[in-house]
Amino acid sequence: MKNEIFDLTKKVSLITGGNGGIGLGIAKGLALSGSDIAIIGRNLEKNSKAKEELSQFGVKVETYAIDVSHEDDVKETVKRVVDDFGRIDNVFANAGINLYGGSFEDMDTDVYRKVLAVNLDGVFFTLREVCKHMVERAKNGDPGGSVVGVASLAGIEGAAKAQPYSASKGGIRAIIKGIAVEHARYGIRANTIVPGWIATDMTEMSQNNQKFTDNVISRVPMRRWGEPKDFLGIAVYLASDSSSYHSGDSFVVDGGYAIF
Repeated sequence: MKNEIFDLTKKVSLITGGNGGIGLGIAKGLALSGSDIAIIGRNLEKNSKAKEELSQFGVKVETYAIDVSHEDDVKETVKRVVDDFGRIDNVFANAGINLYGGSFEDMDTDVYRKVLAVNLDGVFFTLREVCKHMVERAKNGDPGGSVVGVASLAGIEGAAKAQPYSASKGGIRAIIKGIAVEHARYGIRANTIVPGWIATDMTEMSQNNQKFTDNVISRVPMRRWGEPKDFLGIAVYLASDSSSYHSGDSFVVDGGYAIF
């Protein structure tokens, strides 16, 4: 008998920053389970490669090249996704950046504002617009939806010289909890994924730093970097009807680092 508890056929998933790293890992998991995919990403070349890769799973894939820190562009794009696909069932707000601004007492204000503009404002704009759509669907007799924010261990632990990044990721968890409480009446659940040390373009410098590997990755109980493929399963669970009563939670995916 076919196992249908994680079947995402006929569902539509929107992933910001879905053209690489963790976002592409999430998109792969969803596509493998039958979900159609809408990706928001700024890089046209990466968008094209992601679309080609995901389309091989037999699902509809579209990409949209915008900067999520631009409110009007997010509003317009979410409407375009609904027009192109007919609906949005799942949203994964994953797009994020991290800029080095030096020690906290000397940190550049522009760095602070740029990081929060993408990592927090962009998440706020994306989730707000998708929630509008989901609430409207619910009022028209079609309730339900999954809202997911991708945060970071930096949002729950101390991260030296990364206060803007930490603030943005901690803020995501707060936004998600508020959505979970306010929108439960519409069948919408909201959860956060909290990655640990994951091998992506953002962590490339650390991956190539032997001292970092010796001092940090050696403390990961699983003794390795996480990989984008480690997010396939959690993405499918959160997008599927199997998580229909699971809301307001944080899923730490870090190989046991935070508890060691």
